[in-house]
Amino acid sequence: MTLTDNEIKDLLEAKFVLHNVAAFADDDPVQIPRRFDLKEDIEIGAFLTATIAWGNRAGVIKSAKRMMDLMGNAPYDFVMSHNDADLERFDSFVHRTFQPVDAKTFIRGLKNIYTHGGLEPIFRDNQRDGFLHYAIHEFKKKLFEVEHLPRTLKHVADPVAKGSHAKRIHLFLKWMVRRDNGGIDIGIWDSISPAVLSCPLDVHTGRIGRKLGLITTKQDNLKSLGELDSALRRYDPADPAKYDVALFCLSKEGF
Repeated sequence: MTLTDNEIKDLLEAKFVLHNVAAFADDDPVQIPRRFDLKEDIEIGAFLTATIAWGNRAGVIKSAKRMMDLMGNAPYDFVMSHNDADLERFDSFVHRTFQPVDAKTFIRGLKNIYTHGGLEPIFRDNQRDGFLHYAIHEFKKKLFEVEHLPRTLKHVADPVAKGSHAKRIHLFLKWMVRRDNGGIDIGIWDSISPAVLSCPLDVHTGRIGRKLGLITTKQDNLKSLGELDSALRRYDPADPAKYDVALFCLSKEGF
């Protein structure tokens, strides 16, 4: 099937309107940060959930709920007030390759970040060329200023140093920045424009992106993300990442 550029835009717009509703969160990991009211709880819940967002969605939700339970469902208070003994409760936490040592390091790293101003300013102050790739690079450096094992570094992708498409961190940023008026995303970071977001590139968005001719490269990397970004920014320069839900649902529908 070959569609014109206008037909692709119309298709994505229609799917966005159809699926970008609050009920989508009933089966999506975004439900975890949406449980909270405090800004910092939302941020931490979203970041940790997005960090483990690979595999089937039910498994991600189950593991993310357990992480929140281990922090007493008050993630910001836990991050800021924990001691080493408190972290022992994560000794049995595993999600695929995300091991107890990784969880403990992330909590220590988040405490360091919040002690020095919080998450939002890092991304707000390190935008370059209309993208957040460099901001992700700077965030990763800040997160791992604490003592860490080399193995834990792999759980935050780096578009600048590694040319990664950084799907999970872009998912986190989409949740934080996009303001949906009752839709999927949470939109608590007013200081960052949705125009600089990138669509999370995963097996679903990548497959449909390639089928529609928006992506020509075979591998998921920064180059293929750039191709997808370029196309989606033509369709809606002010809010390109909104089409994530459209691409995902097209994949699930077997388009």
